[in-house]
Amino acid sequence: MPVTEDRAIASPERAGAQLPVLYSFRRCPYAMRARLALTISRQDCVLHEVVLRDKPPKMLELSPKGTVPVLHLPDGQVLEQSLDIMRWTLARHDPEGWLTPETGSVAEMEALIAESDGSFKHHLDRYKYAVRYGPETDPLYHRSAGAVFLKRLNERLKDQTNLFGNRSSLADFAIFPFVRQFANTDRVWFDAQPLTDLQTWLAGHLNSELFQLIIRRRESANAAVVQRLLD
Repeated sequence: MPVTEDRAIASPERAGAQLPVLYSFRRCPYAMRARLALTISRQDCVLHEVVLRDKPPKMLELSPKGTVPVLHLPDGQVLEQSLDIMRWTLARHDPEGWLTPETGSVAEMEALIAESDGSFKHHLDRYKYAVRYGPETDPLYHRSAGAVFLKRLNERLKDQTNLFGNRSSLADFAIFPFVRQFANTDRVWFDAQPLTDLQTWLAGHLNSELFQLIIRRRESANAAVVQRLLD
C-alpha cells in the first residue's frame, strides 16, 4: 500500500508524553534502518534531526555514547541500538513480515546481519574513512575485503529478489543502507563490478517509496516534528 506522511510541529514536552522520541541523523545508515522499521510499522514518533557537531543535551543525557539513533520510549526505556529499535517496533506491528523470512531461518537472517555489522562494516569504515585510521590504512585493501561480502550477497540474489526470498525481510533493510554507503564511496567502481543482481537489489530499495520517504529532508535540525505515517 502507498506510504504517505502527515507531519505536525509539536513541542517535545507535549508530544513526548505520548509518543516515543527518536534522535536521528538523515544520512546515518544506522538511523536509516531504524526509521525504515518505524515507518513500515506505522509507529508515530517525535523526530529530532540531530546536528552531529551540536548534539542535543537531552540526547546525551539519555545516551552518553552520543551516537544515533536513540529512541526514548514513553515509559522511560531508552533503546540505543538500531537493531533493537527495529525489533521493538516490528514486534508491535510487522505488516510486511520482516521478522519472518520467506526462506531460510530467523537465525540465518540474524547471522547475515551480524556479518554485515561486523566484518563488512569494519572494512567499509576503513575504505570510506581511511584517513581516520592512520597512514598505514590501505583503502583499496579494505575495498577488496569488503567486496567479498558483496559477492556473497550477489550470489544470494541470483534466484530471488531479496536476501531471504522474493519478499523483503529484516535482513534487506538492516543491510542495504551499508551497501549504499559502500557503493557511494566510489560509484564508478561499484557500478563496474560484476554484481548485477546486487546492483539491481540496491537500486530497487533506493528507489522505493519507503526509502524516499525516510531520506527526505526534515525540518531544521533539533526541531521536534511529530511524524505520523498513515495508510
